[in-house]
Amino acid sequence: MPTVEVGDLKDDDFLLDVREDDEWQAGHAEGALHIPLSEFVARYGELTEAAPQDGRIHVICRSGGRSAQVTMYLAQQGIDAVNVDGGMQTWAVTGRPVVTDAGEPGFVL
Repeated sequence: MPTVEVGDLKDDDFLLDVREDDEWQAGHAEGALHIPLSEFVARYGELTEAAPQDGRIHVICRSGGRSAQVTMYLAQQGIDAVNVDGGMQTWAVTGRPVVTDAGEPGFVL
C-alpha cells in the first residue's frame, strides 16, 4: 500500500483525517477534512466533493492503522490515495502544528 512520510508532505497537500470526533477535537492538522472511520462509507460523498479532482488524498489517523484501511478502500475506488506513515503521532513529534477547531494549540490523543 502506498505510504508517505510526514516530512514529505507539502502545506497544500489534501489531508483526510479519519480519527473519531474526540480525537479530532483534541487536535488536528489545520485544513484537514475530518470524516471518522466509523462514518466513512456513509459520508463518502463529502470526500469526493472536497478532494481535488486530480490530486492525491493523504489519509491520516493516530498511528496509521485506520488510515491504512481507508487508503485501501479509496484505492479500490480508483482514487489516488496514500497512507501517512505514523499518523498524527508522528505529525506532532516532527513539530507540525496541531490545532483545535477554535484555532488554539491542540494535542494528539
